[in-house]
Amino acid sequence: MTKSDGGKARSVRIAQEPAADELLGRSPLAALVGMLLDQQVPMEWAFTGPYTLAQRMGSEDLDARKIAAYDPDAFTALFTEKPALHRYPGSMAKRVQQLCRHLVAEYDGRAEAVWADASTGAELLERLQALPGFGAQKAQIFLALLGKQFDVRPTGWREAAGAYGEEGSHRSVADITGGPDSLAEVRAYKQQAKAAARAASRSA
Repeated sequence: MTKSDGGKARSVRIAQEPAADELLGRSPLAALVGMLLDQQVPMEWAFTGPYTLAQRMGSEDLDARKIAAYDPDAFTALFTEKPALHRYPGSMAKRVQQLCRHLVAEYDGRAEAVWADASTGAELLERLQALPGFGAQKAQIFLALLGKQFDVRPTGWREAAGAYGEEGSHRSVADITGGPDSLAEVRAYKQQAKAAARAASRSA
């Protein structure tokens, strides 16, 4: 997937669906798009999205240049076709195209170029935050995912990823490393965090 591992595909279990996970393990763009889609839908739904999108585009992988140049209405139709790729298919189709246009303009269409030569975790975090649709939290989670599951580990990557970079944590998709039990641990943590946030807002 990356220069740091010689281009070899990684074995991941994020989508909990073999074909979708195989794509995530070998395609940097699929991993980025999955992370982009990971909001307001179950994690496994979000990370299955890149595989479903590739299928609907008649390809075995995603191509940033092809997506960037795709007719916007036709691209949205790929997302809204049942079953929809996201709870908000129209807005997410637009965000995926914006992401790919950025990759074409800044990285010659190569998703892996975002992290391939980053010398520090802080530099990589800055690059990720500059991606359309990637706020601070999403950037930190993806940085943790790169470090924990794809061996992309520039100096200070754990610190840059914040709590998501902690070893042995169960905070995010970066920590889904096994079967359903691994997914359940992360989901339980996220539910507890949301409950704590709601309780704090009520007492404020």
